[in-house]
Amino acid sequence: MMSLIVRDATLEDAADILAIYNFAALNTTAVWTDGPADLASRREWIRARQQAGYPVLVAMKGRDVVGFASFGDFRPFPGYRHTVENSVYVDERHHRAGIGRSLLAALIERATTQNKHAMIAGIEALNAGSIGLHASLGFVEVARMPEVGCKFGRWLDLVFMQKTLANDVRP
Repeated sequence: MMSLIVRDATLEDAADILAIYNFAALNTTAVWTDGPADLASRREWIRARQQAGYPVLVAMKGRDVVGFASFGDFRPFPGYRHTVENSVYVDERHHRAGIGRSLLAALIERATTQNKHAMIAGIEALNAGSIGLHASLGFVEVARMPEVGCKFGRWLDLVFMQKTLANDVRP
């Protein structure tokens, strides 16, 4: 069995990240969009996150990218500067193998190192896997917003989960 390596993404990973993202966008309610992204937009997303000082991580099994994760601003106003929102995606062929947990744990470590105070996850309410993953790493549900999104001809509820990070950030 190959070991899992979590590392910083490069622009060369963009096509693999795109494939995982587009599967989620087209087949799940993890991404609330109606169509696929293109390679140029994924490259720009990687560049923008990294230029802002935020991580884009990939999980590798051998030479294969099997997941990716990042965090960015929770909201664009200065008062939220110590709070980030995460995104974690795992290739559908590798679910329930600890990949999401490894990626999310690495994001938590990075956010703590960057002196962030809180990490938020916005999750579709029926996504039990993601809710369970976040809960297992100390996130708690702080809000449930009914019918704020729609996809596949139905209304979607949004759950916000939060983890207060273990550091001494001063407001």
